[in-house]
Amino acid sequence: ALEMVSACDIRFCTEDTTFQLAEVNLGLASDVGGLQRLPKIIGNQSLVRELALSGRKMLANEAFQHGLVSRSFQAKEAMMAEALSLAKTIASKSPVATLGIKEFLNYSRDHSVSDSLEYAITWNMGMLQGGDLAMATASMVQKSVPEYDNLPSAPSAGELKQSKL
Repeated sequence: ALEMVSACDIRFCTEDTTFQLAEVNLGLASDVGGLQRLPKIIGNQSLVRELALSGRKMLANEAFQHGLVSRSFQAKEAMMAEALSLAKTIASKSPVATLGIKEFLNYSRDHSVSDSLEYAITWNMGMLQGGDLAMATASMVQKSVPEYDNLPSAPSAGELKQSKL
């Protein structure tokens, strides 16, 4: 499960949560992304190696201390309420902007600051062609809540194949 958790953009937990790379206990090497993502998330090779090689459980307070989770809650109900509130807040933002933020953060994780700035400038030039910026600006001036269009769906593999025929 830690592999799936490490793939999430935002991570919350409760105080009784434990995190574990348990594959070593089964005679396997973790192979679903945990070993690739965790060093970048927590920034501590020694701790990642300790967890992966020993199968030790990491407690919630340690996960918070090392940046694996951004918040820890006493109760599941409080955590879920905050997670839903945050999800609603994020969903109210421009889909183009939220996609861009995710793209920039992911790109920046693996590239230099200079390369990341160039990428952001190029990406934003294309995204400014849409109407989200104008809608957000108008809504701010009018003190209203913007209603953004959904992003278009990506074509399926079958649709792409058909379009090439």
